[in-house]
Amino acid sequence: MKYTVIGAGAMGLRYGILLQEHTNAHVDFIDAWQPNIDKIREQGGVYVSRDHENRQLIPINLYTPEDYDGDPDVWIIFMKQMQLEEMLKRCAHLFKDHQVAFSAMNGWGHFEKIAQYFSEDRIYGGTALVATVLNGPGDVDFIGKSGAGTMHMCAMTNKITDIEKAIFKDFKQANLNPEISDDFKGMCMAKIVFNSVVNTLCTMYQITMGQFISYPGAHDMAMQLINEAYDACDRAGIKLINTRAEELESVDYVSRIGNPLHYPSMYQDMSRGRKTEVDYINGYIAKLGRENDYVCRTHEFLTHGVHLAELAFQYHHNGDKTPMPTAQTADGAADKAEELAA
Repeated sequence: MKYTVIGAGAMGLRYGILLQEHTNAHVDFIDAWQPNIDKIREQGGVYVSRDHENRQLIPINLYTPEDYDGDPDVWIIFMKQMQLEEMLKRCAHLFKDHQVAFSAMNGWGHFEKIAQYFSEDRIYGGTALVATVLNGPGDVDFIGKSGAGTMHMCAMTNKITDIEKAIFKDFKQANLNPEISDDFKGMCMAKIVFNSVVNTLCTMYQITMGQFISYPGAHDMAMQLINEAYDACDRAGIKLINTRAEELESVDYVSRIGNPLHYPSMYQDMSRGRKTEVDYINGYIAKLGRENDYVCRTHEFLTHGVHLAELAFQYHHNGDKTPMPTAQTADGAADKAEELAA
């Protein structure tokens, strides 16, 4: 099997490098972040650590979309939601009818974009409960011992195919611990609900997963978000692969045992001055609820809360440049309030 990973960030590097090291698969990488491209080419590969130790240089084949001419069997897509559309446009000339696409990105929104280039029967989704940190250009840290973490995978059509079995075999050999599901939307939503608790709350309060779960009220907070999300899914006719109790157990286990020292990817984005994917996680749950006559008030509040945390983080780390309202601004706000009230 030939794989090409679109997005040489934390998760893309983890999947691609583990496939490269533990299987007979040929693996290439495509990226668009120029500092990352320059650093990897300069040093001849990627520096890989595991739990901050045993840092070593792993050679990889890295290209931009414009200088790549490979023809993989499987595209593995790991981009940030906000960057995906542009990256797919740049790679469009490389996509062929015999190829399939696999993605285990966070949130919801990427499959609609991927479906513009791949038919539904050639799209496979996944979830990945594994922690990885991109320390900087060309430098990644795999969190957890070899074989740590779990993942699910499923065809968008919910049908198990020969190509999915072949991907599963390679993923298993690469110690990614895959499980095949037959419920695409239920599988994806289970991970979205997980992220809507851990990623969001850890980001808002700038704490690790272990610090979050150590709070005596963590289970109550998690259950409130889980119940609200599951109620929205019930109204939308989506049956998740986990029960509500199992979802809470997953939050507890991964936070307490699996990755207690880990800052989730949403926090990593905020701490580097990047936009978070909260609109595709809590924001998506809130949207799903409203589309089905159910208001997810907590998820809507937390979506705003993360955006406010992003703004606060910028103020705190760039000096206090808080814009003070002028008289004109205040009058404008008052006028707007009167307009809305009317």
